[in-house]
Amino acid sequence: MKAIFVDEPLHIRIAEVERPSIGEKEVLIRIISAGICGSDVGIYYGTNSLVTYPRLIGHEYGGEVVEVGSAVKSLKAGDLVSVDPVRACGHCYACTHGRHNVCSTLEVTGVHRDGGFAEYVAAEEQYCYPLEMPDFPKEYLCLVEPYSIGVQVNHRGRVSKEDHVLIMGSGPIGLCIMQAAKYRGAKVTMTDLVDSRLERAKDMGADEVFNAGTDGYLDQALATTQDGQGFTVVIDTICSTWSFPLALDMACPAGRVVTLGLINKPSEVAQVSITKKELDVIGSRLSNSRFPEVLECFKNGAFTPQKLCTHRISYRDVEKAICEIKEHPENVCKIIICFDN
Repeated sequence: MKAIFVDEPLHIRIAEVERPSIGEKEVLIRIISAGICGSDVGIYYGTNSLVTYPRLIGHEYGGEVVEVGSAVKSLKAGDLVSVDPVRACGHCYACTHGRHNVCSTLEVTGVHRDGGFAEYVAAEEQYCYPLEMPDFPKEYLCLVEPYSIGVQVNHRGRVSKEDHVLIMGSGPIGLCIMQAAKYRGAKVTMTDLVDSRLERAKDMGADEVFNAGTDGYLDQALATTQDGQGFTVVIDTICSTWSFPLALDMACPAGRVVTLGLINKPSEVAQVSITKKELDVIGSRLSNSRFPEVLECFKNGAFTPQKLCTHRISYRDVEKAICEIKEHPENVCKIIICFDN
């Protein structure tokens, strides 16, 4: 079968490897779709601080079950599933307190262990979530995972209908976070440097958008908040050294700031920026069993994955697609890889 490896930064390889065998609690999945994430782009360019090389990449994937292990009870051949990439030990402090997504020995498929950019993948039954929607387009199976990130961020930020949320960055994850916040009843403002991304954000449900390259955009955004005091929740999806201090500045007193960044370079932050407003600064990583909520929102139409996807490509064009995401973000939102041909 074909599989996509990054051996080291800037070196991607499509290899012929053996189809995986399965254990008694596993299923074999024929991959129908796999999504390219910003973290995959970081693996290719060498800016993802968590990956180990060489790596069969990909953590957004789904497909059709073609074989089941002898102890599998809830799945059968022919089922369509999306796969949670989080793998945890189950016995550390985080795991025993309901936070397996930050397990002390956490591994993520496609980052720490081999992932889903392949024609076939073996996965344990417990990580596979069936899609029980006969009319749902199968190519969007891989988009359950990025939406689960959006749901997790909203859970961590305690977003409710009383909130006015600022999402810094209108890329795929920002859009998933926005639709999850709107589902919770919040008002949402989004920023970005790319007008086409802001237009997509409006089309997908954002209340207000501001181009971060426009003079005075910060003042204009703050003017939309209650008494101009700032946003009750600020979510930083830009994840740069400069964006975190800005997120603190944009939050109102007693607000929450949620950060997703995985870069290992420090930001310069004065403690008073947090203390004087008594801000809650919250990290959000991956997803903590949020797949069922995402699938429910796919069913009720709260989430629109079809608007997230802008390109569907053959696995043969994966390197070109990764470079396009990096070099021309105005043309791309979510690219889905297909292994059909």
